[in-house]
Amino acid sequence: MDYDVAVIGGGPAGYVAAIKAARLGGRVVLFEKDTVGGTCLNRGCIPTKTYIKAAEYLHHIRNAKTFGITVDVSSAKVDMPRLVAFKDVVVKKLTGGVASLLKSNGVEVVHGEAKLENENTVSSGDKRWAAKNVILCGGSVAGKIPVPGIDHPKVLASDEILAAREIPRRLVIIGGGVIGCEIATAFNAFGSDVTVIEALPRLVAAMDGEISDSILKIFKKNGIKVLLNAKLVSVSDKNGSPVMSVDGGGDIEADAVLLSVGRSSDITCLGAMSGKIATERGRIIADDHMRTNVKGVFAAGDVVAAMPMLAHAAFKMGEAAASNAMGRDERANLKNVPGCLYTIPEASSVGLTEEEAGTKYDISVGKFPMAANGRTLASGERGGFIKVIIDRKYGEILGVHMVCESAAELISEAAALMEMEITVHEAADIIHPHPTFSEAFMEACADALGRCVHLPPKR
Repeated sequence: MDYDVAVIGGGPAGYVAAIKAARLGGRVVLFEKDTVGGTCLNRGCIPTKTYIKAAEYLHHIRNAKTFGITVDVSSAKVDMPRLVAFKDVVVKKLTGGVASLLKSNGVEVVHGEAKLENENTVSSGDKRWAAKNVILCGGSVAGKIPVPGIDHPKVLASDEILAAREIPRRLVIIGGGVIGCEIATAFNAFGSDVTVIEALPRLVAAMDGEISDSILKIFKKNGIKVLLNAKLVSVSDKNGSPVMSVDGGGDIEADAVLLSVGRSSDITCLGAMSGKIATERGRIIADDHMRTNVKGVFAAGDVVAAMPMLAHAAFKMGEAAASNAMGRDERANLKNVPGCLYTIPEASSVGLTEEEAGTKYDISVGKFPMAANGRTLASGERGGFIKVIIDRKYGEILGVHMVCESAAELISEAAALMEMEITVHEAADIIHPHPTFSEAFMEACADALGRCVHLPPKR
């Protein structure tokens, strides 16, 4: 065998797996058909957060009068070509950093689409590479729906709308999941008239129900129109503009449409092993050591069935796959993977939702409103909450959910405590600095026990 490990895919799972295997002494080759960094760095997490930051600046400018700051709000607008250029600089810096890390760790990088010929052979073009172990990290692609007219040229995927140099006057977003809600937040702030069409009864349906309710209220307050339980029937054309026909919602004309209906695993990397490596609903089946049913073949990241399609989960899976490919014994423990929604304010979750926990445990729910948090009020914000769900019997923290400033940062504390199996009794006694957003988590823990002194007593 020429290599100890061959990795197909250079996204978060793949490049981490390659570096880990190399640091464990392996000779490693990595195949990437595009730019290293995958969807997250190039077309997803990083570009959208750049746009959200611009939206945050506009939010603060428009609310500056609250702090006695006089500013001509009417002149605050986004120069899209400059924003796109800045986003491209950020992406290039990060992808360049990944390329440098691979090089400095001695990973050989092959640019081209790669597939399995058998469990020990990878092909790309007319060349072959042999390896003792293979790690499949093909990532994912934007999902599609079988709706007549969906191939209209102005129906865009997320990477296309993140390259647009003009702000659409009317933007329709098909899908109210995480990506759809983040793009809605950004372009609403930029000045677009935004409509979200969601087939399910609520936005971000995978998150806790109270988060969904809060995001809906925030969207309505900001003028974002939301159609729930809405089925897109067809897309037609009216003088070059797409027109969405919605069951029960009439026709909606737009200047641009974002198709954001989730992502599908890209398992073309299976090649000749398709049908031999076990899959489930288009995703590869792997155990918690990231092993497939074929010896020497591992999988990590978005291609793995029953695993969250998140970059930070992919990092963990990639490390575990590499360690096991190199003869170690490592599990990818994904019990407490946080999920974040970068709206304004942000939302985040870790663990079970209240609905899930209530069916399995005798629970107590503690909640602290951010309207009672000093740092929130001093920042000119008012809404939001932090909610903690516990098992009454043992005090185990089952889930934490929040909508507030810096929620994506604050959720790490909850995830860390849950991973270390710290009970709510201990968490409620951790001294937090005041005034901070983070102390609301401590208060919510105390409220779950019925002893939060900064809320009225529970009856």
